[in-house]
Amino acid sequence: MKATAILLVTLALNGCAVVRPTDPYLAVSIQDHATYAEPSWVSAGQAPEEPLELREAIGIALANNPEVLAMSLDASAAKARRDQAFGERLPRLSVVSGYAHHLDMQRLLPAVQPGDPAILSRDIVSGDVVLSLPLFAGGRLISQVRAADLLEETAAHRLARSREELAFNVSSVFFSILAQEHVIASLEFSLKASETHLKRIDALIAAEKAAKVDRMRTEVRLADIQQRLVREKNLIAIQNRLLANLLGMDSSIGTILLRGELELQEEAVLPESEAAIAEACEGRDDYLAARSALEAQARNVDVAAAGRWPTVYLQGSYGWRSAIGPTTGSGDEYPDVGRIGLAVEVPFFEGGRVGAKVHEQRANLAAAQQRLHKFELQIRLEVETALSNVRSSQERLEAIRKSLAQARESLRIEQQKYELGKGVIVDVLDAQAALLEAETTYYRVLAELQTALAQVKLATGEE
Repeated sequence: MKATAILLVTLALNGCAVVRPTDPYLAVSIQDHATYAEPSWVSAGQAPEEPLELREAIGIALANNPEVLAMSLDASAAKARRDQAFGERLPRLSVVSGYAHHLDMQRLLPAVQPGDPAILSRDIVSGDVVLSLPLFAGGRLISQVRAADLLEETAAHRLARSREELAFNVSSVFFSILAQEHVIASLEFSLKASETHLKRIDALIAAEKAAKVDRMRTEVRLADIQQRLVREKNLIAIQNRLLANLLGMDSSIGTILLRGELELQEEAVLPESEAAIAEACEGRDDYLAARSALEAQARNVDVAAAGRWPTVYLQGSYGWRSAIGPTTGSGDEYPDVGRIGLAVEVPFFEGGRVGAKVHEQRANLAAAQQRLHKFELQIRLEVETALSNVRSSQERLEAIRKSLAQARESLRIEQQKYELGKGVIVDVLDAQAALLEAETTYYRVLAELQTALAQVKLATGEE
């Protein structure tokens, strides 16, 4: 009857062990997780009151960007996996208790010699402290720890690379916004100049020194500038939302004000291509992560191959036995028992699983080698592309500076000629359009040059 009741209780509790399941959307507290200090003004619902410099914007992004925080947690998880692998090499101490109901009366303890007194019972409970220590596992445990060490390094390198990529993305958007602000300022200046020029044309028409068609052409030009201004303002609003996203802030915040210079303070000195590639292979965290992952995969091959070797354990236990039902006989009612010895597990037949696992890990190792080679080719491409972009932007900047000065002088001359009655309105409008195009191109090339320089740092692994 008692055994039936225990069986019913066991069936009733089966599957109900998790009393408080984990909420996947509830914030998780990680005690050993290092986070970056957030500036005091950072809030999810408001923009900073003071304009941000580039370094400040990068700092905010590193402190708040969800992807970087996720990568940091991945590194924390890799450290925990390393601790798990190391823990498998240590002794395991546990408490084991149980209850058993037998059909026949059983001794609490085995007989040591014939005629030993004993207590017999059908219901016996037990409790033991059990020790187990792996002595030999064919190198499996050591290889697991080494692989976990390398994967922890991989996660750390990936975190560092994600921070570098975030810094580059923030820099790119930062300079694009600065350039866009200058473009909008140029359009607004051109709009005011066109409106002023339109008033001059009205005065010339009143004095019968200009035709009404000149006013119509100027109005068309004015309308074109207005629509371009609307388009560029919409573009800077999108860029501002993108920057807020990179900074880890809500997109509903107001405009983020920026402070910085597009002009380079000093001439950029570029490294030689081969030297830059060598520097990238030594310092790029994503390449170092790939190398660590490759070395970890080699250790996984050793782990799989260790499955062919026997495993030797040192085992020991100490505990007690007791009868909880009717008993017969005499003796110690709570006898203690203990043992210590060696256990050997020899894999004679595993159905081909060990060989298949070794084959799998070797294939993964060969694939990782090919991906590392692809990575090296990709690094060469990225470094050469970044250097080429810098040189191209520098050459374009030199050319546009000359054309900008010429466009300003050309507009001044055409305006004077028109006011003196020696020029036509079409030439003035063309000169205005050329100046506006030159200014727009100039500021955007400046932003491209700054971005290209940041791209060189990203490609070579420079902080």
